[in-house]
Amino acid sequence: MTVEFAPDSGRIKARFEKLKSEGRGGLVTFVTAGDPNYETGLEILKGLPAAGADIIELGMPFTDPMADGPAIQAAGLRALQNGQTLTKCLDMVREFRQQDQETPVILMGYFNPIYAYGTEKFLADVKQAGVDGLIIVDLPPEEDSELCIPALEAGVNFIRLTTPTTVGTRLPVVMTNTSGFVYYVSILGITGTASASEEAIREAVSRLKSATDLPVAVGFGIKTPDQAKSVASIADAAVVGSAIVDKVNANLDENGQPNDRLVDSVLGYVSELAGAIRA
Repeated sequence: MTVEFAPDSGRIKARFEKLKSEGRGGLVTFVTAGDPNYETGLEILKGLPAAGADIIELGMPFTDPMADGPAIQAAGLRALQNGQTLTKCLDMVREFRQQDQETPVILMGYFNPIYAYGTEKFLADVKQAGVDGLIIVDLPPEEDSELCIPALEAGVNFIRLTTPTTVGTRLPVVMTNTSGFVYYVSILGITGTASASEEAIREAVSRLKSATDLPVAVGFGIKTPDQAKSVASIADAAVVGSAIVDKVNANLDENGQPNDRLVDSVLGYVSELAGAIRA
């Protein structure tokens, strides 16, 4: 059954239309909310659009992130140890929206914290905060009644993950009730551990494009500006996460405290990625 979508914010659609009019792919950046602490994480978040991020994925820290590699696992633990909560994730989006009403923001994470928060309350607060979509790693189509359908009915995009094994009869099942864009996980495995070949990505994007009119963003394993440029030339957007989070980690002292260069280092790297994609 396909759900009748309630009107969403329109930001994701508008952003991909803008990218199309500019004749380029986009840059989707992932950062963990509250990493390494709330204040620094918020400064990074606010700086991402000017650095060149077209869409922002904001990770909701969770104690058992089964799809994430060492970099994002460590970022989530840093954030949790410094008091980050789901409520504070929404607070960050609210503060971001005070200065930016155009850049799409997507919350990415796992269902357990949302379940504990309360699905109905979560969706109401997400909408009020200015969140445009959700990527929930551990909710397959068989569990759409838990969050996907309520989200669509609330006007919040539900962005589905597809993988190299999402083929045959499984592909249309996964595409059902997907909105915003499709996130293609280009490797079999966890984040930040390997990279797919350009040929494999091209074949996968072609396969997905034959099954949906939604934009396709490709992530997992993109580390360099050249890789981002290559992927963004094939897909509608390239997603970079672990490599950005690594920049945070590289600017922490032995006590986990950020140095004065951390924010500039992270945003400078995002600028390099964006510059390559726009070149």
